[in-house]
Amino acid sequence: MIEKNSIEILRKLVGFDTTSFKSNLDLIKFIENYLNGFNIKSELIYDETKNKANLFATIGGDAKGGIVLSGHTDVVPIKNQKWSSDPFTLTERDNKLFGRGSSDMKGFIAVVLSRVSKMVETKLNKPIHLAFSYDEEIGCVGVHGLLDLIEKKSINPEFCIVGEPTSMEVVIGHKGKHAYGVKVDGFSCHSGQAPYGVNAINYAAKLITFIEQLNKEKSKIGPFDNEYEIPYSTLHTGLINGGTILNIVPNLCQFEFEIRHLAEDDPKEIMQRIHQYAEELIANEMHKISSKTNITFAEKINYPGLNISETINPVKQVKDILNDTKHKKVIFGTEGGLFKKKLNIPTIVCGPGSINQAHKPDEYIAIEQMEKGGKFIDKLISNYS
Repeated sequence: MIEKNSIEILRKLVGFDTTSFKSNLDLIKFIENYLNGFNIKSELIYDETKNKANLFATIGGDAKGGIVLSGHTDVVPIKNQKWSSDPFTLTERDNKLFGRGSSDMKGFIAVVLSRVSKMVETKLNKPIHLAFSYDEEIGCVGVHGLLDLIEKKSINPEFCIVGEPTSMEVVIGHKGKHAYGVKVDGFSCHSGQAPYGVNAINYAAKLITFIEQLNKEKSKIGPFDNEYEIPYSTLHTGLINGGTILNIVPNLCQFEFEIRHLAEDDPKEIMQRIHQYAEELIANEMHKISSKTNITFAEKINYPGLNISETINPVKQVKDILNDTKHKKVIFGTEGGLFKKKLNIPTIVCGPGSINQAHKPDEYIAIEQMEKGGKFIDKLISNYS
């Protein structure tokens, strides 16, 4: 019966199109009204446009300590994806629930909400805090207001569970991500007079080559963490655009690159080296032809890595509940690193569904995963009673 309830809640949640570039307020208001039905007050933290909001609520116990159950409410776009059914209508087939966000990560939110009645009925000796954010999918940009509120309240939670889809496996680490857009301003002229110009594409290529050299350096000298499939920080250039016509030396080239770094590796040091190399190109080569040339950087995404010890009590507690001795570190990023870095809360990533289904057409969560996630929350509640 409880899983039937969680599936019906998931049906409601999937029905809200909360693609990151759209408002999530209808979904947030639904959750607020749902919690209000149990006399639970929600606090909404809006963005500057008032079109998006985080939600924070506390259930039971003293307002201090306890555990945070965290999830993001936004989903990735469906554009150019071929679905077998309406992505915003939950569809059941073969013991699977299809819909955008079903796995990443409205399934977790639905399971948590389906247990609110049990949380209320149970005499919790420590509180359970619900923290639901916006705009995680575009770089974890929405959660900051939520973290500020938790910090201001000085509730000092014992630990946080971010319910990203891990197939209910315990995750204690992920890499951080820093992404940048780079603009190379050159000096245009006819290609027959190319030595008189500053070819923006050529200088972008030099910088991209330097970034790749740093990537190879990381693979050789680390630092390393062998719990990852790729045990070192990586640098990657993924977009580039420049030039207008072949017989004109291009005066503009733009590209984007990212650093996916171990939690213990400092991306600022990496960026300092990239900035220094760019400044040397400008001073030693580009400005010798034209002082109007330049290389500029714009930060696009910035979230820290996560790394917690497998020996701390929260990890042991979650493993005991799941009757599992294993843990892992994953390639995808979460808001967990921000909870750990900004609030110093030990943070575990663990939730129903598989990351292998996330972001794809015909995204789904297995009903078995909903059941497993529900039993986990049930035992967590029992531990706090």
